[in-house]
Parts: sequence; structure tokens; C-alpha cells
Amino acid sequence: MSTNRRFRRRLAAGLSVAAVTALALSACSSGADPEAAAEEGGELTVWAWDPTIEDVAAAYEEENPAVSVEVVNVGTGNDHYTALQNAVSAGSGGPDLAQVEYQATTQFTLAEALVDLTEFGADELDGTFAPGPWEGVRSGDGVYGLPLDSGPMALFYNQAVFEEHDIAVPETWEDYVQAGRDLQAADPDVYITNDTGDAGLTTSLMWQAGGHPFDVEETTVGVDFTGEGSQKFVEAWQPMLEEELIAPISSWSDEWYQGLGDGTIASLVIGAWMPGNLEGGVPDAAGDWRVAPMPQWGDSGFQTAEQGGSGMSVMADSEQQALAYDFLEYAAVNGGKEVRVDDGVFPATTADLESPEFLEREYEYFGGQQINQVLSESSAAVVEGWDYLPYQVYANTIFNDSVGQAYVGGTSLADGLAEWQDALLAYGEDQGFTLE
Repeated sequence: MSTNRRFRRRLAAGLSVAAVTALALSACSSGADPEAAAEEGGELTVWAWDPTIEDVAAAYEEENPAVSVEVVNVGTGNDHYTALQNAVSAGSGGPDLAQVEYQATTQFTLAEALVDLTEFGADELDGTFAPGPWEGVRSGDGVYGLPLDSGPMALFYNQAVFEEHDIAVPETWEDYVQAGRDLQAADPDVYITNDTGDAGLTTSLMWQAGGHPFDVEETTVGVDFTGEGSQKFVEAWQPMLEEELIAPISSWSDEWYQGLGDGTIASLVIGAWMPGNLEGGVPDAAGDWRVAPMPQWGDSGFQTAEQGGSGMSVMADSEQQALAYDFLEYAAVNGGKEVRVDDGVFPATTADLESPEFLEREYEYFGGQQINQVLSESSAAVVEGWDYLPYQVYANTIFNDSVGQAYVGGTSLADGLAEWQDALLAYGEDQGFTLE
């Protein structure tokens, strides 16, 4: 048995959360034509947490009456990935297609869990998607999924609160910190934002600052939080923690929604998928919120980062790979994509991001603002070259054991990042990765 094969089997069998790396691997191929497979028909199982996928499946079945698509929600976050990894390890019981976040896509490539879609011509879709999401589904020369959506970041802010206290919308991170001070001086109950330790937000802000804390090359992994991008984050966030400018409220909690609604949490720097959450979760604040460009790090030019977003992949264990790809292309590029955009999903396709209809759409919740202009501009400015760890899901789960302690006064962000770095390197070595 080859070294790579033993390495892959060790990872597939040994982790409750898949920890695999980005290699361009070729999965078993049915060799069939996707369109012909759709005409012949069959049954597909899709694991996805996004409810719009059910609408896509219904639309696809209407156009392809010989095909039946079952959409199953096996959970979100770790629950989803644990179930998927268990199916991969067992070699049975899994789906034909699975929704996978960009941060987690590379976890399954070394275990040969995903089909390289270049055999179906997916590489010819280069240019169809925004650079950030497209990078998120690629590994080497392979394409291991198609983007479903994207999360370019922007500043969502409560305009009513900023105007009440005569505070300008921050354009830089220095402005943002000062706005936090000014809000607290005007009303101690009002915070610039909330945070109790969020690995995704932390690394995305480093990404925007041009940082590369993770360096991944096949089975070689490097982790370094001492670079300029990491330091810029620390220099902005540490004073806000020390001066208690950030609300100690966890995102997605009832208290969080209440703070967004009553103005005590004045802004969020977050992904472009946020509008629907505000509209559905904070209805009483309709008309108060607006969207502005992400605050910038000094004079490096306009740069942004992604936060969140997901694609969909064809599983190597599927016996209907060609049919699965036909559904996937429908969901990501063709009619199904239109269904999802109509349902409010922020697209990953450049044609939609640049279309006048999309850009000029007015949002009543945001006071009639054409927010997609800001969000599309952010998508085009995402810094290229970002790497996620091949065990990023695991990495995020242990974030609060180290960096998270800075939010409760147990350590500094710099010390917390150093401890997180050590833990991630130790974990990578334990799982058989070569460390830089």
C-alpha cells in the first residue's frame, strides 16, 4: 500500500470531523453523459441544510420527470460534516451530492470522497463564478464542487443609531474603533458590534488585511499568526476588547437578535448572506439598517474577504455520478440558480453579480437602498490566494479554547493566537501532515 493511500485511510478512519488535505485526486467515473443520464432518469439523494435546495429539486424534477430528487437535512455545521464523514468511512449510506462550505471542501479530497468534476467539463466553467467561491471548490487542477453562493463581506450598520449620535460611517478600521468609542461615550448601552470569539470572523479579517496564516501545499501545512495581516487584526480588536467597546453577546442568540433590533448592537461586519437574516430575524428594525463597504486596513487599496458561503459536490460513492452532475450544474449555473437567487440567496455567478436587474434591486428593509451594488463591489475585491486548513472545521471548534479566552479576560489576543497556532500544528502533526 502506498504512503499516500495509508495517509488517506488514517485520516478517513481517525477523525470525527474530517481532516484531509487538498490534493487533485480522480474519483471513480461512470463515464456517462450528464444530459443523457437525466433523460434516462434515476433517483438522487442530496444532503443540504439550505432550504432553497428543496425548491431547486422541485424545479429540476419538473424539467426532468424521469428523475426523483430527495433532499435531506442531516444537520448543520459539525453535525452535517460528522454524518458525511461517517458515510464516507463506511462506504455506504451517504448521499449522491452534498452541500459543503468552502472552508470544509478540501477536507474530503484526500480521502477520495469527492468526484473531480473536470471529467464532466466543470473546468470549462472557469470565469462563470466570482474568484473567491471558485477558488473554494478547486484543488490543484481539479474541481471538486460548484459554488452555490458566496459571502463577500460588508459593513451592515444601523443608520438610525449612527445619525442619532452624529457619528460618521467608518471607512477604515481606525474609524471603526473610534466609532465604537464615540458610541459608548454617547450611550453606554450601545456597542459598535458584538463578538465572543468567532474563528470565521477573525480569520476573514486577517484575510482582508492580506494575511496568509494558513499555508497548504498538498500534505504540507504551515500555520503562522505572526504575519502582518494577523497583527493588523490584533491591533484593531485588542483595544476594543480592553475598552469594552464590543458587546459580549454571541451571534445567533436571542440576545443578539434583540440587540440588532433595539439598536444596542450598531453594526456587523459580515457576509453578503446577512440581509435575509435581518429581514426575517429583526423585522422591527426595517428601514433603519444600511450597507456600506467593509472598513479598510490603511492604504493598501480597496480589499475585502469572504465569510461563509458553500458549494455542492458529487460524492465518489455515488452510483449516479453523471446524473448527480447534471443536477449540480442545474443548481449552480442554470435554472436552479435562478430559483435560489429569487429566494434571496447571494449568488456566486459573475453574470448575476454584474446584471443591472440584480444591481438595481431596491430593498425596502434597507430604506430602498440598492445594497447589491455594495455587495457586488465587495465580491470583486476579495483578496486572492487564501488557504483554509485541511482540518479547518476542527480548527474552528477549538478556537475558544485559546483565542476565545481573550474575550473573557483570560489572555491577550496575541497570546491566544500563539496558543491556537501551537494546537493546530500539533494536531496536524498527529494526523500525519508535514509541517512547515
